[in-house]
Amino acid sequence: MAHKKAGSSVKNGRDSAGQRLGVKAGDGQLVTSGSIIVRQRGMNFASGEGTGLGRDYTIFAMVEGHVRFDHKTRDKKRVSVVPAIRVAAEA
Repeated sequence: MAHKKAGSSVKNGRDSAGQRLGVKAGDGQLVTSGSIIVRQRGMNFASGEGTGLGRDYTIFAMVEGHVRFDHKTRDKKRVSVVPAIRVAAEA
């Protein structure tokens, strides 16, 4: 007698974990040195004054201060960290 072979389930039913990308600190927020500001793939946000760029394009603070976002070009933003001392002097 003929019978159907057992139908196998999907071989790869596993999903990968999320990457947790995005902006981690908002404009004007106080950050400490070494804090991650933006996690990204590619250069959507450019690194400005007081920030560093990791090899995975993560932007992090190199000094303690307030985060500032401004436009680099029409479609790209620049992220800077203004030292807290300078912010107090401007106010």
